[in-house]
Amino acid sequence: MQLGVCYYPEHWPRDRWPQDARDMMEAGIRVVRIGEFSWSRLEPSAGDLRFEWLDEAVEVLAAAGLKIVMGTPTATPPKWLVDAHPEILAVDENGDTRGYGSRRHYCFSSPTFRTLSERIVRLMGERYANHPAIIAWQTDNEYGCHDTILSYSAAARARFPAWLEARYGSVEALNEAWGTVFWSMEVSEFSQVEAPVGTVTEPHPAIVLDYRRFCSDMVVEYNRLQVDTLRAAGVSGDIVHNFMGLFTEFDHFDVARDLDIASWDSYPLGFLERGAHDDATKAQYRQQGHPDFAGFHHDLYRAMCKGRWWVMEQQPGPVNWAISNAAPLPGMVRLWSHEAFAHGAEVVSYFRWRQAPFAQEQMHAGLLRPDGSPASAWPELLQVRDELATLAEHDTTTAQQAPVTLMFDYASIWACQIQPHAENFNPLELYLSWYSALRRLGLDVDIVSPRDALSGYSLIVLPCQVIADEALAARLSAARDSGTRVVIGARSGSRTPEFQIPAQLAPGALSELTGVTVDRVDGLRPGAEPAVTLSNGARGHALRWRDLLDHQRTSAQVVTRFEDGEPAILHQRGVSYLTAWLSEDSLVAILQAECQACGITTHALPDGVRLRRRGPLCFAFNYAPEPRWLPEGLVNDRGLLAGSRVLAPADVCIWFSDEKRP
Repeated sequence: MQLGVCYYPEHWPRDRWPQDARDMMEAGIRVVRIGEFSWSRLEPSAGDLRFEWLDEAVEVLAAAGLKIVMGTPTATPPKWLVDAHPEILAVDENGDTRGYGSRRHYCFSSPTFRTLSERIVRLMGERYANHPAIIAWQTDNEYGCHDTILSYSAAARARFPAWLEARYGSVEALNEAWGTVFWSMEVSEFSQVEAPVGTVTEPHPAIVLDYRRFCSDMVVEYNRLQVDTLRAAGVSGDIVHNFMGLFTEFDHFDVARDLDIASWDSYPLGFLERGAHDDATKAQYRQQGHPDFAGFHHDLYRAMCKGRWWVMEQQPGPVNWAISNAAPLPGMVRLWSHEAFAHGAEVVSYFRWRQAPFAQEQMHAGLLRPDGSPASAWPELLQVRDELATLAEHDTTTAQQAPVTLMFDYASIWACQIQPHAENFNPLELYLSWYSALRRLGLDVDIVSPRDALSGYSLIVLPCQVIADEALAARLSAARDSGTRVVIGARSGSRTPEFQIPAQLAPGALSELTGVTVDRVDGLRPGAEPAVTLSNGARGHALRWRDLLDHQRTSAQVVTRFEDGEPAILHQRGVSYLTAWLSEDSLVAILQAECQACGITTHALPDGVRLRRRGPLCFAFNYAPEPRWLPEGLVNDRGLLAGSRVLAPADVCIWFSDEKRP
């Protein structure tokens, strides 16, 4: 558990660098990321390479005892490069070229930019591969930020037919898979396929889904190019990329297969404003962030690289890019830091060391203010430093599998976005609601992709597995047969991988497992929200979506019905099927009953409180703006390391846990 920081030596006078390095070490920082936006300083004109300033910065940081993450600078191609090669620029859905003037101004499909990227990455790799202070390399920066995944450039349009040919093999197979007989969209050769943009009305959904898969694969290829280039240049250290929050425009599992470490950039306050929460929730957590935003992403990215993950950028104060930009509640920087470590982070790195007095991010806080004096997060950083020294005395390296796992699928999210069918059907919001329901019960949660192993879990939940195939169904059946309980949400199995309604109707490949057949669906508008009373007396309602079943072809037992008589929950041999997007309080009650049935211990936590275990330690976090009391008997007072049962707002309690997991 180490602290880090993002540093930009090119922004500050050279005579300041040694002081910054000494101050970092004094503050407990041990890892520094540099270089990821420095292309114009490394190569101010074509072929004019100037690495000397970066050499000096590396030596200054290394001399102080700091370890370095070197970023490749490809997220910000310099002006001379764009002028010489305007074909690298992305094109948006309106046909407009996305030009130079900020960052991320390139198209992942561009062969020219790939060649230029390989060159600068190779030069950096060869120069610094053997430097002992450089422990890791970051590829690019925040792939896809500012809506830069979907591009309709000439390069992307030219690559798409070849990608389709590799996927389908023949035009006949493509026509069959897509159902292009509809609206006379059949093609006789792959080159006739158009990118799904600029159409008179909605484009063919299967083409849209495959174009999104194609654009995701372009990110995978581009990242792999950088990884392969670094390895060929002699780099032996870890390679990492910094993903983002609330971002699903490419399949992060696919990209992460070429990485050693997954990391993400944690900005809980900015993303609260951008999230789908109601105004009351945003007001309650305005200075804290939603209690499950950071935890969800910690667990998601922990799933990517065999449990190895970091926070590459941790918010230390107000950001500059949200609808409104709140200052964190005092204590939240400390809480966010400990929460990341509780979820298994190796490094928590703050963005940034010193607030820039110029350019686009001058309203974005750092650990230091623009004049170099400590900002409000500084005393919290020092407190975390001291507390980590105490925790370091104990073995927290043992990775424990959580008792419950949540299946997360990017292609299913894309399918819902392509055909939402109901107002405000936001699939990511639905995934987060299920995750929140589990965390409100005091549970640790693993997240898996549809391809990951499912053995060893007591409970598997699939909130919205729209795209399901026979292989997934077989693995879920095997888990069920081994004693695992499975909970499957509405809309699951409703489309094949080719974006067709399954021949056996929804839930398609999951029909035999669930004992359910969907007759039709009901897209619910606000105000049309069928109510349900659960078996434990809790009341809830459906939101946005409901599956209406074919009763003649449904064999599963109805557990609970909506007040209008339609089934809400069905059960068959350890598998439960929820026919609707249910309110979060309903999910808490349903999942609590499932946990009880398979022997998982749950806790009735106060509003805004979350738990997380790391090895023998248990952490409690209070996101509420008021004090909260932890349940009697939860905290092991003899093993208390920080805090107490009474949690002030933004407070943390850490203790040795003697709780047994199933």
